[in-house]
Amino acid sequence: MGRAGLNRKTALATLTLTLAAEAPDLDILGRFRGPAFGFAHHRGFTHSFLGIVLMAAVVVGFVYLIWRLRGRRLKNPNLPPRWGLLFLYACLAGLSHILLDFTNNYGVRPFWPFSEKWYSWDIVFIFEPVMFTCLLLGLIVPSLFALIDKEIGARQRGPRGRVAAIVALIAVVLLWTVRDYEHRRAVHALEARTYEGADPERVSAYPSLSDPFHWYGVVETSNFFVLAPVDSLGPEVDPEDKLEIRYKPEETPITLAAKRSYLGRVYLDWAQYPVTQTEMLGSPGHDPPASGYIVQFQDLRFVQLPSLFGRRGEPRRALGAGVELDRNLLVVGDVYGSGANRATVPEPGQQGK
Repeated sequence: MGRAGLNRKTALATLTLTLAAEAPDLDILGRFRGPAFGFAHHRGFTHSFLGIVLMAAVVVGFVYLIWRLRGRRLKNPNLPPRWGLLFLYACLAGLSHILLDFTNNYGVRPFWPFSEKWYSWDIVFIFEPVMFTCLLLGLIVPSLFALIDKEIGARQRGPRGRVAAIVALIAVVLLWTVRDYEHRRAVHALEARTYEGADPERVSAYPSLSDPFHWYGVVETSNFFVLAPVDSLGPEVDPEDKLEIRYKPEETPITLAAKRSYLGRVYLDWAQYPVTQTEMLGSPGHDPPASGYIVQFQDLRFVQLPSLFGRRGEPRRALGAGVELDRNLLVVGDVYGSGANRATVPEPGQQGK
């Protein structure tokens, strides 16, 4: 955005835009208080409209401090900093961050703290390689032309890279347009059929990383979920024998206790298609029959990605987590990982108990 023309209006525009665009991800600091706390505050206040205004003020204040410490030196003395305009730029950069996160299938909470509701467009994956390539080329192509100009002795008036930056931003918008169109086709294909004789109550289509026309469909009926890959070029849902049926798990005192835990409340607030799986600890043949339980939480919108999040043959628990309970259904801690890598972490407030 700076190279597209905003850096021609005021000094320090590129620095301000860059810092403000990255500032929302400072929420990663929440992980120092534990995985559950970090998960609860990920894409929270720093990714909200209110948070963007406050963080823009902090960024502009930081840039002002750097400018003063540098002795108010500028590359172009004829282009002084306009602090009110830089604040607006910082807000714009923060909003661009929310927009980018909204387009993927993880989502944002832009109205936090007034509303905890998650919103997601679901048209691109969390990391979109095509968009990344467009933006990267928009940055490096002008540098190649700069080397050519230097060799032939040509002079460039004003900041470089305006045309390439504009083209890159247009390419991103065009990509979103195509992906939105294909996403709608995939959703309509999922809605247009029945599953084991049951009509869908809710359907969603989530993007894959490698194929822009392949979508991971999740269908909810009254008794079960269906995992249904979709080809939006058709658009076609995979044949009946390739669909995966996940029956809704029965609610038990064990799962209810896990859902009332801190991690359980946070996970259910974020997940779109949550399911649980209960594992019994100890020896079932003894009395008491179990020393405790682990209730695994999984969101079905990410369960179809085994090649990205695990080795062949391992349980598919991308972005999943669990809650460990003792035999009295009291929370022991949160469980992350699987197999030999599984670890139990005390919940916030449980340390030392």
